[in-house]
Amino acid sequence: MTAVSFYVQIVQALDEIDAPYMIVGAFGGYPFGITRVTFDIDILVDLREQDFEALSQRFPLPRYYADPEMMRNSIQMGIMFNIIDTNEGIKADLVPLKREPDYEVAFKRRVHRSFVDPAGNTFTAWVAQPTDIIIGKLQAWNEGRSDKHPKDIFAILFFCLSGYSDYEVNLDEVTKEAAQIGRETLDMWNKTLARARGEIEKGDSPRKW
Repeated sequence: MTAVSFYVQIVQALDEIDAPYMIVGAFGGYPFGITRVTFDIDILVDLREQDFEALSQRFPLPRYYADPEMMRNSIQMGIMFNIIDTNEGIKADLVPLKREPDYEVAFKRRVHRSFVDPAGNTFTAWVAQPTDIIIGKLQAWNEGRSDKHPKDIFAILFFCLSGYSDYEVNLDEVTKEAAQIGRETLDMWNKTLARARGEIEKGDSPRKW
Protein backbone atom coordinates (compact mmCIF):
# COMPACT_ATOMS: atom_id res chain seq x y z
CA MET A 1 0.00 0.00 0.00
CA THR A 2 1.31 3.44 -0.93
CA ALA A 3 0.98 6.42 1.37
CA VAL A 4 -1.61 8.00 -0.93
CA SER A 5 -3.65 4.78 -0.99
CA PHE A 6 -3.66 4.80 2.81
CA TYR A 7 -4.83 8.41 2.85
CA VAL A 8 -7.64 7.49 0.46
CA GLN A 9 -8.61 4.64 2.77
CA ILE A 10 -8.90 7.09 5.67
CA VAL A 11 -10.94 9.58 3.64
CA GLN A 12 -13.31 6.82 2.57
CA ALA A 13 -13.69 5.71 6.20
CA LEU A 14 -14.55 9.26 7.22
CA ASP A 15 -17.18 9.36 4.48
CA GLU A 16 -18.61 5.99 5.52
CA ILE A 17 -19.21 7.15 9.09
CA ASP A 18 -20.35 10.59 7.91
CA ALA A 19 -17.65 12.36 9.94
CA PRO A 20 -17.06 16.01 8.98
CA TYR A 21 -13.67 16.55 7.29
CA MET A 22 -12.02 18.61 4.56
CA ILE A 23 -8.85 18.13 2.50
CA VAL A 24 -6.77 21.26 2.01
CA GLY A 25 -3.36 21.97 0.51
CA ALA A 26 -2.04 20.62 -2.80
CA PHE A 27 -3.96 17.34 -2.56
CA GLY A 28 -7.20 19.27 -2.09
CA GLY A 29 -6.34 21.31 -5.17
CA TYR A 30 -6.19 18.32 -7.54
CA PRO A 31 -9.79 18.83 -8.75
CA PHE A 32 -8.93 22.47 -9.45
CA GLY A 33 -5.85 22.15 -11.61
CA ILE A 34 -2.92 21.21 -9.36
CA THR A 35 -1.05 18.33 -11.01
CA ARG A 36 2.25 18.09 -9.15
CA VAL A 37 2.94 14.84 -7.34
CA THR A 38 2.53 15.08 -3.59
CA PHE A 39 2.87 12.34 -1.01
CA ASP A 40 1.18 14.01 1.91
CA ILE A 41 -2.35 15.08 2.61
CA ASP A 42 -3.75 17.70 4.96
CA ILE A 43 -7.06 16.56 6.48
CA LEU A 44 -9.00 18.85 8.79
CA VAL A 45 -11.59 17.04 10.92
CA ASP A 46 -14.40 18.11 13.19
CA LEU A 47 -15.11 14.78 14.85
CA ARG A 48 -18.09 14.26 17.13
CA GLU A 49 -18.37 11.88 20.08
CA GLN A 50 -19.88 9.10 17.96
CA ASP A 51 -17.06 9.32 15.42
CA PHE A 52 -14.16 8.24 17.64
CA GLU A 53 -15.13 4.61 18.10
CA ALA A 54 -16.60 4.32 14.60
CA LEU A 55 -13.36 5.49 12.99
CA SER A 56 -11.23 3.35 15.27
CA GLN A 57 -13.19 0.22 14.34
CA ARG A 58 -12.29 0.70 10.67
CA PHE A 59 -8.58 0.56 11.54
CA PRO A 60 -8.34 -2.29 14.07
CA LEU A 61 -5.36 -3.63 15.96
CA PRO A 62 -2.89 -5.22 15.53
CA ARG A 63 -2.24 -3.80 12.06
CA TYR A 64 -3.48 -0.28 12.73
CA TYR A 65 -3.15 2.19 15.53
CA ALA A 66 -6.24 4.39 15.80
CA ASP A 67 -7.00 4.80 19.48
CA PRO A 68 -10.42 6.39 20.12
CA GLU A 69 -9.36 7.91 23.43
CA MET A 70 -6.34 9.50 21.78
CA MET A 71 -8.63 10.96 19.11
CA ARG A 72 -11.04 12.28 21.73
CA ASN A 73 -8.27 13.96 23.73
CA SER A 74 -6.70 15.45 20.61
CA ILE A 75 -10.00 16.95 19.45
CA GLN A 76 -10.66 18.42 22.90
CA MET A 77 -7.14 19.87 23.13
CA GLY A 78 -6.97 20.99 19.51
CA ILE A 79 -3.84 19.01 18.65
CA MET A 80 -3.02 16.82 15.67
CA PHE A 81 -3.39 13.04 15.94
CA ASN A 82 -2.32 10.08 13.80
CA ILE A 83 -3.73 6.93 12.31
CA ILE A 84 -0.90 4.48 11.67
CA ASP A 85 -0.54 1.42 9.43
CA THR A 86 2.07 -0.52 11.41
CA ASN A 87 2.61 -3.09 8.63
CA GLU A 88 3.60 -0.47 6.09
CA GLY A 89 5.07 2.09 8.47
CA ILE A 90 2.73 4.79 7.13
CA LYS A 91 0.92 7.39 9.17
CA ALA A 92 -1.69 9.99 8.37
CA ASP A 93 -1.99 13.27 10.24
CA LEU A 94 -5.48 14.53 11.06
CA VAL A 95 -5.82 18.10 12.30
CA PRO A 96 -8.77 19.21 14.46
CA LEU A 97 -10.63 22.18 13.05
CA LYS A 98 -10.33 23.68 16.53
CA ARG A 99 -6.58 24.04 15.94
CA GLU A 100 -7.10 25.95 12.67
CA PRO A 101 -9.94 28.44 13.33
CA ASP A 102 -9.00 30.40 10.19
CA TYR A 103 -10.42 27.48 8.20
CA GLU A 104 -13.89 27.59 9.78
CA VAL A 105 -15.39 29.59 6.91
CA ALA A 106 -13.74 27.29 4.37
CA PHE A 107 -15.04 24.26 6.25
CA LYS A 108 -18.62 25.51 6.02
CA ARG A 109 -18.38 25.92 2.23
CA ARG A 110 -16.37 22.77 1.44
CA VAL A 111 -17.42 20.78 -1.63
CA HIS A 112 -17.51 17.10 -2.64
CA ARG A 113 -15.25 16.43 -5.61
CA SER A 114 -13.93 13.47 -7.60
CA PHE A 115 -10.31 12.26 -7.49
CA VAL A 116 -8.33 9.50 -9.15
CA ASP A 117 -6.04 7.46 -6.88
CA PRO A 118 -2.57 6.14 -7.91
CA ALA A 119 -4.16 2.89 -9.14
CA GLY A 120 -6.51 4.82 -11.41
CA ASN A 121 -9.59 4.29 -9.25
CA THR A 122 -12.04 7.17 -8.86
CA PHE A 123 -13.19 8.29 -5.43
CA THR A 124 -14.87 11.36 -3.98
CA ALA A 125 -13.86 13.50 -1.04
CA TRP A 126 -14.69 16.76 0.71
CA VAL A 127 -12.24 19.51 -0.23
CA ALA A 128 -11.89 23.24 0.23
CA GLN A 129 -13.07 25.44 -2.61
CA PRO A 130 -10.33 26.92 -4.85
CA THR A 131 -10.61 30.35 -3.20
CA ASP A 132 -9.87 28.84 0.20
CA ILE A 133 -7.07 26.61 -1.08
CA ILE A 134 -5.36 29.67 -2.55
CA ILE A 135 -5.76 31.63 0.70
CA GLY A 136 -4.20 28.72 2.58
CA LYS A 137 -1.35 28.68 0.07
CA LEU A 138 -0.76 32.40 0.59
CA GLN A 139 -0.55 31.88 4.34
CA ALA A 140 1.83 28.94 3.91
CA TRP A 141 4.03 30.93 1.52
CA ASN A 142 4.21 33.79 4.02
CA GLU A 143 5.44 31.37 6.67
CA GLY A 144 8.06 29.48 4.65
CA ARG A 145 8.54 31.15 1.24
CA SER A 146 8.49 27.78 -0.57
CA ASP A 147 8.15 28.24 -4.33
CA LYS A 148 5.70 25.33 -4.51
CA HIS A 149 2.91 27.58 -3.26
CA PRO A 150 3.04 30.17 -6.09
CA LYS A 151 3.19 27.26 -8.54
CA ASP A 152 0.09 25.70 -7.04
CA ILE A 153 -1.74 29.05 -6.97
CA PHE A 154 -0.90 29.61 -10.64
CA ALA A 155 -2.18 26.15 -11.55
CA ILE A 156 -5.51 26.77 -9.81
CA LEU A 157 -5.88 30.22 -11.35
CA PHE A 158 -5.16 29.00 -14.86
CA PHE A 159 -7.59 26.10 -14.47
CA CYS A 160 -10.43 28.13 -12.98
CA LEU A 161 -10.04 31.33 -15.01
CA SER A 162 -9.92 29.24 -18.19
CA GLY A 163 -13.37 27.92 -17.40
CA TYR A 164 -12.40 24.34 -16.58
CA SER A 165 -13.92 24.48 -13.09
CA ASP A 166 -17.52 24.95 -12.02
CA TYR A 167 -16.19 26.81 -8.96
CA GLU A 168 -14.78 30.30 -9.45
CA VAL A 169 -11.95 31.93 -7.56
CA ASN A 170 -13.20 34.97 -5.63
CA LEU A 171 -10.38 37.29 -6.66
CA ASP A 172 -11.54 40.18 -4.49
CA GLU A 173 -11.61 37.98 -1.40
CA VAL A 174 -8.17 36.54 -2.10
CA THR A 175 -6.72 40.01 -2.72
CA LYS A 176 -8.16 41.24 0.57
CA GLU A 177 -6.71 38.28 2.45
CA ALA A 178 -3.31 38.69 0.76
CA ALA A 179 -3.20 42.35 1.77
CA GLN A 180 -3.98 41.43 5.37
CA ILE A 181 -1.15 38.89 5.40
CA GLY A 182 1.42 41.42 4.22
CA ARG A 183 2.90 43.46 1.38
CA GLU A 184 5.19 40.72 0.07
CA THR A 185 2.35 38.22 0.01
CA LEU A 186 0.15 40.70 -1.84
CA ASP A 187 2.92 41.31 -4.38
CA MET A 188 3.35 37.57 -4.95
CA TRP A 189 -0.40 37.15 -5.42
CA ASN A 190 -0.68 40.04 -7.87
CA LYS A 191 2.26 38.75 -9.96
CA THR A 192 0.88 35.21 -10.02
CA LEU A 193 -2.59 36.43 -11.04
CA ALA A 194 -1.12 38.65 -13.77
CA ARG A 195 0.92 35.75 -15.15
CA ALA A 196 -2.09 33.43 -15.23
CA ARG A 197 -4.21 36.04 -17.00
CA GLY A 198 -1.41 36.74 -19.48
CA GLU A 199 -1.02 33.12 -20.50
CA ILE A 200 -4.78 32.67 -20.81
CA GLU A 201 -5.03 35.73 -23.05
CA LYS A 202 -2.28 34.36 -25.29
CA GLY A 203 -4.12 31.06 -25.53
CA ASP A 204 -1.19 29.19 -23.99
CA SER A 205 -1.41 25.97 -22.08
CA PRO A 206 -0.04 26.29 -18.55
CA ARG A 207 3.75 26.31 -18.66
CA LYS A 208 6.13 25.12 -16.00
CA TRP A 209 6.92 27.84 -13.50
